[in-house]
Amino acid sequence: MTLLFTITPINILKKTILGIFLSCLINTVSAQESNFLVLNYHDIIDNKSAVEDAVDLSQKHFEEQLQWLKTNNYQVISVQQVFDAAAGKFSLPKKAVVLTFDDGYQSFYTRALPLLKKYRYPATVSLVGSWMDEGTDEDEPKKPLMSWAQIKELTQTGLIEIASHSFDLHRGVLGNPQGNTQAAAVTRVYDDPMLIYENSPDYQERIQNDLIKSAELIFQHSGVRPRVMVWPYGEYNQLTLMAARKAGMPMTMGLIDGTNTLADIGNLKRLLIADDPNIKEFAAIVSKLRADRPLRVAHVDMDYLYDSTPAQLEHNIDIEIQRIKDMHITTVYLQAYADPDGDGNADALYFPNRHLPVKADLFNRVAWQLKKVADVRVYAWMPILAYQEGEIPGSWYVQEWRDGKAQSASHIYTRLSPFNPDARQYITDIYEDLAIYCNFDGLLFHDDGILSDFEDVSPLALEYGKEVWGLSTQFDVLHKDPKLSLLWAQHKTEFINQFTDELTNRVRFYRPGIKTARNFYSLPLIKPFSEEWFAQSYDTFLAHYDYVAIEAMPFMEEAENPTQWLTDLVKKAATYPNGLNKTVFELQTVDWRNSQKIPMATFFGQVSLLQKLGVKHLGYYPDNVFENHPNLKDLQEKFTVPDIP
Repeated sequence: MTLLFTITPINILKKTILGIFLSCLINTVSAQESNFLVLNYHDIIDNKSAVEDAVDLSQKHFEEQLQWLKTNNYQVISVQQVFDAAAGKFSLPKKAVVLTFDDGYQSFYTRALPLLKKYRYPATVSLVGSWMDEGTDEDEPKKPLMSWAQIKELTQTGLIEIASHSFDLHRGVLGNPQGNTQAAAVTRVYDDPMLIYENSPDYQERIQNDLIKSAELIFQHSGVRPRVMVWPYGEYNQLTLMAARKAGMPMTMGLIDGTNTLADIGNLKRLLIADDPNIKEFAAIVSKLRADRPLRVAHVDMDYLYDSTPAQLEHNIDIEIQRIKDMHITTVYLQAYADPDGDGNADALYFPNRHLPVKADLFNRVAWQLKKVADVRVYAWMPILAYQEGEIPGSWYVQEWRDGKAQSASHIYTRLSPFNPDARQYITDIYEDLAIYCNFDGLLFHDDGILSDFEDVSPLALEYGKEVWGLSTQFDVLHKDPKLSLLWAQHKTEFINQFTDELTNRVRFYRPGIKTARNFYSLPLIKPFSEEWFAQSYDTFLAHYDYVAIEAMPFMEEAENPTQWLTDLVKKAATYPNGLNKTVFELQTVDWRNSQKIPMATFFGQVSLLQKLGVKHLGYYPDNVFENHPNLKDLQEKFTVPDIP
């Protein structure tokens, strides 16, 4: 895999910019194609039976959903029709839907199939080879499965596509030293006796062999080779996609909410139908795609939880996870780097990596527990540039113009220069290692990604400015003309944005479903001309990230009237298209000027104010589990969001 800056910095960056342009063009073309939905079902249970699993669906609700699709002019199409459309042989109808059923339960044959025949709706059924193969797998479900004779009968109906659900990847494998088991398809197995993780060649061989074995087994018993791979638990990455193609399955399916175009055949999104939704809830899922749910975010410092005593560490983790679960919130921004002195720079990391010390292999453990126990989405909170380690050459860092010359920057953030190819590679490696070894849902880019109007004047930065932006290499020339100085700032803003895009793409190679958020100072929103001092721009952040996490912290900004300050901030954000839809307003729970807790009346007064002003997404920093701050009971009453199916 070729990494950025392995040849010449400027030429590679030009190609990166061109690639971004072409990607946007392709996405624009794809967006003009007909969209289609893929719905995902599991066990269809008897109407008299109680729902035991979250993915169980009553037969009554299932038929109501099929009827709703028909009544509302949805067109249920087959996998073959999707392939034909991709080949230009078929035009997708409006409101097209593909139906899929995972795991090969007996109920598909006895309860779902008769209804599908009634409506003449095609569907896809995915099978786990080890479950079908004499039931030898320890993780085989207790529910009855279809027989191979029934599977062969399905292929003869003309309605049913048989897909692979892997041979033996529908299970957990050891994913960290603490003993968590995680999805076998995307987890590097932790060898507990050897205290090492599975290496890349062994991982890829394991995945490839499994998919080939699954495809051969299905062909042997059904006479049809599967051309669709349905990922267990919806988990996949670019390596598994390549393995599926080699095994003869060019279409794959995950479990990310959303619509699809024909360009998405290699990794289709699916809407999981869970919690036995009634017809009103089902209609909301299909029409809104669960995309309008407001975020409630707690910002958690791993440094607060860390303790060198294992028993105390586990206790700290347990009480934090229980607290988050009890909050009934949606999201946690979880610190993935160690910053014991609180200066915002990464001194070490909480995950295995090839460059910085590992304070503890802890991030994957805490993130997984938060996801599975507290049912929240976890964003890895990571610096963009602020990494300090004794072996990093000084020439890799940002330089500022001070006292008539270029020298080491004086900012508290000790930032690697994004213009230095070695520094960029160093940071990219760290993000890649995060994605390889940890399971998480998003990235929160720290607020260290800034360059002042006196930065970056390192030789490589000035050379890049000249070669790509056509700017002078003389600081006095750049700085004396206000228009030129602002133009320089705007270029730097976009340059850092594009670097975070590269980091995101590297993470998405291994964790394709992640969302992104980036911390944003309030001043560049209130006074856009201050972009020159930060290299931050609200409108460009809205364009690059799924969410902008704005520091809505009036006490930190020493606002004379905090209420008016917050009001002005929200009103300013609302003037931008999607401003309120894509912004998380992060409140402070500590007044760092005096290290005092913000009173609960003040904090929840601000929460109420923001909600009245139309704010959709709210967060706070920091969360203090040891002192119950903010107060859990108040959070449950005033900060939670209702569950949706």
